[in-house]
This record gives sequence, C-alpha cells and structure tokens, in this order.
Amino acid sequence: MFDNIIQDRIANSKSINHAGFRVLLVYRFGRWRMEVRNKLIRAPLSFIYRIMEKHVRFKYGIELPYSCCIGQQLTIEHQHGIVIHGNAKIGSFCVIRQGVTIGNKTTTSPHEAPTIGDHVNIGAGAKLLGNIVIGNYVTIGANAVVVTDLPDYAVAAGIPAKIIKINSHL
Repeated sequence: MFDNIIQDRIANSKSINHAGFRVLLVYRFGRWRMEVRNKLIRAPLSFIYRIMEKHVRFKYGIELPYSCCIGQQLTIEHQHGIVIHGNAKIGSFCVIRQGVTIGNKTTTSPHEAPTIGDHVNIGAGAKLLGNIVIGNYVTIGANAVVVTDLPDYAVAAGIPAKIIKINSHL
C-alpha cells in the first residue's frame, strides 16, 4: 500500500494537497482495509473509510470506489465530475481529467465496466462505457464517447469515438 501511495504522490504533482492524490489515498486505504482478516479490526477501519470516501467524493466530485482495480501512478489532472465504476480496471501511468465517466453502458448489464491498459490518456469529459477493452498507449479525445474496444496506440475522438490515428512512433 505505501509503495502505491508514494507512486500516486509522484503522479499527482508530488503534493499531498492535490485532490487526485487525496482521492487515491482514500482508495488505497479502502483496498488495504479489505486485506485485514480480523473482522473486529476491519469494522472500525471500514467505518473510517466510509467517512473519508464520502468526504473526498463530495469535496472533490470524484467517485472512486475501492472495488475497482487501479495500477500505479494514476494521474487525476483536475477534479469534479469524475465517476469510475466499481468493476473498472485501469492500468498504470494513466491520466484522467475532469468530467470523465468510466462506467456501464446499460441498466440491463450493470456490472459491466471498461478495462483500460497502461499509459492511457483520457481527455476531459470523455465517456468510456460498457464491457470494452482499451489498449496500451491510447489517447482518447475530450468529450469522446467510447463504446467499442480500442487497440494499442490508437487515438480516438468523436461521438461515438472513432480511431483517427494509430501512433506507431511511441
């Protein structure tokens, strides 16, 4: 847990005052508390987690449940309007900006969520919806709505998002 926290601090301006770092700190605590096997010890930790999670959610407008899987050095560039599904998987070294939704596509399949690779850059206001797989080194434009899989190195934009370029030089 502490290694991830150090990596999160590095990714979020090396500041403990950065909203993204604070949200990730609560997320890492929420994941860690689930590793505590003794329920008598875990119960007060869960209570503390719930209070902290509500605090950062309402203060920064970032919904990041402990049940999603996030790699190292996730950068949350700006706060407000970020919603991440509890079943989402986000790789390492990704960037998320304000207004991003990573969630399910329909109410008939509420547990489906995107899987995002490493080094993915998600523009402001983008929506990634449904059981989709986003490859590594993908760039998603601002306000794009992604409802299909994207291969490695793709640059996608639009509603619905279309691949406009494959970055082969990375």
